[in-house]
Amino acid sequence: MIAMMMIASGFAQDTTQQIISGRKNSAEQMKKPYVIMISIDGMRTDFTELHQAKFLQKASKEGVRAKYMIPSFPSLTFPNHYAIATGQYPSHNGLVDNTYFDKATGVQYSMSNIKLVTNPKYYGGTPIWVLAEKQQMVSASYFWVGSEAPIEGYLPSYYYNYNEKTNIATRIQAIKDWLTLPEEKRPHLITLYFPEVDHDAHSFGTKDNRVTKAVQFVDSAINAIQENLKSLNLPINYIVVSDHGMTDVDNVNTMGLPKQIDTAAFRVPWGDALLHLYAKDSTKINSTVEALKKDTSFNTYTLNETPAYWHYAKKDDRFDRLGDIIITPKLP
Repeated sequence: MIAMMMIASGFAQDTTQQIISGRKNSAEQMKKPYVIMISIDGMRTDFTELHQAKFLQKASKEGVRAKYMIPSFPSLTFPNHYAIATGQYPSHNGLVDNTYFDKATGVQYSMSNIKLVTNPKYYGGTPIWVLAEKQQMVSASYFWVGSEAPIEGYLPSYYYNYNEKTNIATRIQAIKDWLTLPEEKRPHLITLYFPEVDHDAHSFGTKDNRVTKAVQFVDSAINAIQENLKSLNLPINYIVVSDHGMTDVDNVNTMGLPKQIDTAAFRVPWGDALLHLYAKDSTKINSTVEALKKDTSFNTYTLNETPAYWHYAKKDDRFDRLGDIIITPKLP
């Protein structure tokens, strides 16, 4: 069964498999089928047809395919991968952006900071591999947001630190090796992540030939995975997901930091799809909001004004990590 449903390259390039000793499946879990959840970062719902992903087209006809998915807000790599893993909105699990300011610790979290990425204090909720391990089901991860941090004291039984050096043949062999382990050591849940489509679509636009090549590379890789595993005769369910879509934008006339923002009064982490303004002096919030709202080239919100469907309001902010003011660009 196959169901159709973005990560920085600055991490430490450690290609060694990490193994947590002493883990094994319970007798009950060994009876269950295997799940391989694959993320194609930035794979817009129509890329399967637009870029001729032949295997995924075939697989979606033989299995189940959603027409599209609506990503959680903000539609970025880290928040959405972790939302998929936990079933919680980013504001509820604490991973509210690729970069944000954690008010409790005074630390600016960034997806390019390996020390923070591997620190469990920045991850709320219970990701699916933690839930599996708690139920005595062995899990494995060949990259997924959060999988390098001991969340609730748990790491996947087998995992790799994020790197972009490992070729696809090596990754496929690792998955096959996992699935040929003795039953009690064999992972029943495996997560796998492909960054290529996201990298090229951001760099070159959605219709570029390099994006076509990236989509077809990932498509052929997924096909190779299932072909290599056929001989094992195991009941494997494949789930193919993505964290967000893509659109073409003006990368010449970009939006800088609005002049109304006094950086002496606000902390402003680097932003992709939005800006968080964290007040150093709360008395400056109202006057700054008023000044920003006079500029109609972007949207300005306090946490009591954000759209309900974002689930990004003050009442949603369970870890107190959202900015006091949120700014988003207006698309043409």
